Amino acid sequence: MIKINLLPFRLARKKENIRRQVSIFVLLLVFSTIVLFYSNRIWNNQIFTLRQTVSGLNHELGAAMVSAREVDKIKKELADLEKKRKVIDRLKANRREPVELLDAMTQLIVAKRMWFTSFGSTGSTVNIQGVALDNKTVADFMERLEHSGLFSAVNLVDVKQTDIKKLNLKSFHISCHKAPPKSTANAEAKVS
Repeated sequence: MIKINLLPFRLARKKENIRRQVSIFVLLLVFSTIVLFYSNRIWNNQIFTLRQTVSGLNHELGAAMVSAREVDKIKKELADLEKKRKVIDRLKANRREPVELLDAMTQLIVAKRMWFTSFGSTGSTVNIQGVALDNKTVADFMERLEHSGLFSAVNLVDVKQTDIKKLNLKSFHISCHKAPPKSTANAEAKVS
């Protein structure tokens, strides 16, 4: 019988398997290192690109915020100008009112029988203080105020006996409201 020694064949096969496993391990290690290096490089490039984009966006945001502040400043200035324009328009509309009021008073006064000591206008309220010869003169003046169409709610606040240079005179205080201008009253009537 022939005897065959299989040990060297098994040993050689075992060495071959070990060599193959080591080379596969080394190749996998090299391949993994290459893949990790390549993916790291790609990620670093993406991070660098994103940082540049963020930096650019931050720069644009800063410029936009400066522009927004300028726009807010301009809006505030426009609002201030609009307020000033409204005040000027209101002053233009009302600038003749005191003159017209005084002119109306000179037309309505009972000549040579009364005179004013104080005349004031606050908003739509007019306060008139004066001295008259008698109560009838005060009543005539109040009727003239009511029928003039310039005043409404004419009220006699008080009448007092006053002695001026040994004359018995009547000191009076009248409060009334300015009637709205006819153009405003007509516009309000059309709206209703």
